[in-house]
Amino acid sequence: MPTAPVLIREATAADWPAVWPFFRDIVRAGETYTYPRDIDEPAARASWMLEPPGRTVVAVDDSGAVLGSAKMNPNHFGGAGHIASASFMVDPRYRRRGTGRALGEHVLAWARAEGYRAMQFNAVVETNTGAVALWRSLGFTIMTTLPEGFHHPTQGYVGLHIMYQQL
Repeated sequence: MPTAPVLIREATAADWPAVWPFFRDIVRAGETYTYPRDIDEPAARASWMLEPPGRTVVAVDDSGAVLGSAKMNPNHFGGAGHIASASFMVDPRYRRRGTGRALGEHVLAWARAEGYRAMQFNAVVETNTGAVALWRSLGFTIMTTLPEGFHHPTQGYVGLHIMYQQL
């Protein structure tokens, strides 16, 4: 399937009703995120729709449909405040259209423009091979893997990667 253009823009409160259903379903599946699987909507919204210095964006198609979302933020503060982090979710109905790559490229450009020196992903589940391959293709390396750091619902205890890219 050819990829259609993806527009990345700031998320607004009006976008949350489109994000929440795929956020909820992805988290409840328990395969890729460390959020509580039974997270409620207010807690999910508070954790995803960031205030500065964080930022949340949505990826939309030419009809305005929300395809996915990303949040980006300082990974640390104080003396380590020059390290950024980010999280990504793509609506399963819109996967394999380049949305994750577009969000990843956007987040990296944001981090560079904001003066961050590196980006660190704290918890990439090793069985999430699509995400691992995407992040590697965008220049991330696996710094270490916490053995059995994630309890996958069908594969049991699996590794949790810490991935990094110097900017």
